[in-house]
Amino acid sequence: MASIHKLAWLLSLLVLSITATCEPCKSFNFPNNVNYATCKDLGVLDSSLFWNYHQSSNRVDVAFKKANTTDSSWVAWAINPTSQGMVGSQAFLAFRNSSDATLKAYTSSVTSYDALLEEGSLSFPVYSVSASYSNGDMILFASFKLPENTTLLNHVWQEGPVSDDGTLGMHSLSGPNIQSFGTIDFVSGKVSETAGNSKIKLRKVHGILNGISWGILMPIGAILARYLKVFDGRLGATWFHVHRACQSMAYIIGIIGFATGSYMARHNRHHSSHGCIGITLICLASLQVCVAVFLRPKKDHRHRIFWNIFHYVVGYLTIGLGIWNVFKGIDIMEARGWKSVYLGVIICLALIAIVLEVITWILLCINKLNTHSKDQADVVDQQNP
Repeated sequence: MASIHKLAWLLSLLVLSITATCEPCKSFNFPNNVNYATCKDLGVLDSSLFWNYHQSSNRVDVAFKKANTTDSSWVAWAINPTSQGMVGSQAFLAFRNSSDATLKAYTSSVTSYDALLEEGSLSFPVYSVSASYSNGDMILFASFKLPENTTLLNHVWQEGPVSDDGTLGMHSLSGPNIQSFGTIDFVSGKVSETAGNSKIKLRKVHGILNGISWGILMPIGAILARYLKVFDGRLGATWFHVHRACQSMAYIIGIIGFATGSYMARHNRHHSSHGCIGITLICLASLQVCVAVFLRPKKDHRHRIFWNIFHYVVGYLTIGLGIWNVFKGIDIMEARGWKSVYLGVIICLALIAIVLEVITWILLCINKLNTHSKDQADVVDQQNP
């Protein structure tokens, strides 16, 4: 019997050691015998998250631990109820004053990329926030009520420098500092880092497809129709076939992009305005295709002018909404570099359209003058048979 107890004791130690190896946070002991039911080691920035979830009140008690923290650093942990990334984050921050070694812990709502992380209230009730520092470990303690009807949230954690006057500096924009975000389920205990996973890849595919479709091909198709038509006599119906091919390609790619967005909306937090614009675009484009294919009257038909007005209005409305939604999507993905690139593409297309518009008017004026001169010549010939 004694040997069995010893074997059980050794197996227990082995299991505990393996568990501690897999989750180092489980071996950490808080002062004052504070215990947390769940803990997870985060993938980057030497960080761990501990929490207790109280289902009856939807309250969470959290401890965020950042190891290897210097005296001149600030740390932050935040949840983002609206999107992934920094903007919209509801943050808990702490830093150590280098002059008197005092700790300051507070909350801050991050509304933009250049936010100063000033103290302010959050979008949900906060019951307490405090911090401790020992041997390079900065620990943020917070108790708050989760946003209504959700336990799965995006979260962000970060560190940055603190100046001598106590001003919080910008964190690094490379390496682990741009990988420190993910999702957390306070009920199941599942924590996932999103950098490089399938959701991020799907978001990128969604952005690329819709950027090419609504943001580039649609405007190009309109430009081709508008300005190749001037050469109708020389090119025949070529402008029409090129326009139709370009817009058909844009529509097909747009449908695929919309399908990826619908999939993400069902499995992730939905960005209401961006999604609503996307649905509107699909409806307008589908209506445009149906009317163009099945209801297009002949050129000499008396209703052709109304069809033309409808085609132009719906077409340019679709292009305008498409470009706007591409910018909204770039903001959601927090891809500031791509925003500059796409803005450059739109400016180039606008400049090309302006140049072609000028050329078009010049050609129209020349054709009008030639027609007028020919008419005058015909009149003179008739007067002098």
